[in-house]
Amino acid sequence: MITHSTRRTRVVLPALLLGWATAVTSGFAILLRYKTTPGEATQPLQRWPSHSRLTPSSDLATLVLFAHPHCPCTHASVSELARLMSRVSGRVVAYVVVVRPPGVPEDWDDTELRRRAAAIPGIRVIRDGEGLEAARFGAAVSGLTLLYDEKGQLRFAGGITASRGHEGESFGGRRILAVLAGETPDRQDAPVFGCALGASANVGVEEGS
Repeated sequence: MITHSTRRTRVVLPALLLGWATAVTSGFAILLRYKTTPGEATQPLQRWPSHSRLTPSSDLATLVLFAHPHCPCTHASVSELARLMSRVSGRVVAYVVVVRPPGVPEDWDDTELRRRAAAIPGIRVIRDGEGLEAARFGAAVSGLTLLYDEKGQLRFAGGITASRGHEGESFGGRRILAVLAGETPDRQDAPVFGCALGASANVGVEEGS
């Protein structure tokens, strides 16, 4: 005999399962949208800023990656930068500019991300107090990578990851390699997946931070 309780279970259980499946699907969709949504588009300077305290090379290309030291997405950019540098050794001078917004403690940028960047052979890490260098170059998003030729002309501006926190081949990485090989890439930009450089609060939880 089918009781009232049994009939109720047959009605409620499928509804609960449907609600659960909908919630899971929506959650994955939101996560995917976040991972594939780039940061704010910017217009970096087309010529190397003469008032920058960074010194460009006069006979090699110069690469500059801007980093928020608490951005979890930028760990992937640092990993890709390490791979890139292993392939272009001797062909580029490279900086990682660690941006420090106004009013943060002295050790605010003493993070694992900064230490990983400093460990890459051929990389010079620069502390950017109050984000002055970022402002000079027109950088607003962590992970933005600029490549200038030996004449100070911008040849590439964009990210070197395919999505937020994703390691592996990207359009940006391929385009930088093309420029350094003396080729003309299909584009001179790529989406940048990272946090806003001006954020002074921690934007992610890092090991040891």
